[in-house]
Amino acid sequence: MNPRKLVILAVIAAAATARFLWITTLAPALASEAGGAPSPFVSPPESSIPSGKFGDAVRLGEQVFRETATFAPEFTGNQLSCSNCHLDAGRMSGAAPMWGAYVSYPEYRSKNDHVNSFEERLQECFLYSMNGRKPKLGDPVLVALESYAYFLAKGLPTGERAPGSGLPPLAMPAQPADYGRGAQVFAQKCASCHGPQGLGQSADGKVVFPPLWGPQSFNWGAGMASIKTAAEFIHANMPLGQGGSLSVQEAWDVATYVDSQIRPQDPRFTGNIQDTRNKFHDTPFSMYGQAANGIVLGDPATTPASGKVQSPAPSDP
Repeated sequence: MNPRKLVILAVIAAAATARFLWITTLAPALASEAGGAPSPFVSPPESSIPSGKFGDAVRLGEQVFRETATFAPEFTGNQLSCSNCHLDAGRMSGAAPMWGAYVSYPEYRSKNDHVNSFEERLQECFLYSMNGRKPKLGDPVLVALESYAYFLAKGLPTGERAPGSGLPPLAMPAQPADYGRGAQVFAQKCASCHGPQGLGQSADGKVVFPPLWGPQSFNWGAGMASIKTAAEFIHANMPLGQGGSLSVQEAWDVATYVDSQIRPQDPRFTGNIQDTRNKFHDTPFSMYGQAANGIVLGDPATTPASGKVQSPAPSDP
């Protein structure tokens, strides 16, 4: 990569990180001290990770979280990492923080129609968001991620939604979300980081800004493939370091644009696009099975395969 471009990407990433840490950590704390809204939960610092085998598991979990394809290649099928959506390595409030998720399980999920343990929820992240395959329950990767989330949630009561958990709800737009307006928002506000084609940007072999669609992004089964979920995330957190700067309309428009692009197939694909939509995407917030730019999204003729892991799966004992 051009050295000048590498420096520019590094500066952009560092500035954006500093800005969102101010917005999400220091500013809320000062507001709380001044009598404002309650501060979101703050996880223990890394310096408090204990020594010993449990601490080793926590540290491994953080490594997997930050660089998933590097530390869990046998389960990962794209260039994303957990921390691309769960910002600040799962600590950031309003960006689906892991401390909020950990204390919410076990929980019934309509997506698979049963009560899920936290490990089961992590399995689905690999299957859908990482476009990979599920680690077996009890796999060291899942144990490490669960240990990391447990550490981040230290001090939170279970079964209660702490301020800052999940994604902030977002009102419906004044006008129906529009692909064309979304393309304009993307070009103006998103392309400088994620690239004009939404395929992300890398430096020295490491992803600096993640791909939002294409073969190296999340597949059609991922939560972020829902326009509603994407709009909530974008409005609260994007552009990086400028969360809340887009209007509600802009967030819905650009989410519609992003989620109307080609991405890997839903692993639950039945062999028929309409049948798969009816079973798994029967919602106005999914573009799966709908036409965009002259193609039907999810059509196997134009849709990358799901579950292409980076390295061979280990053989069963």
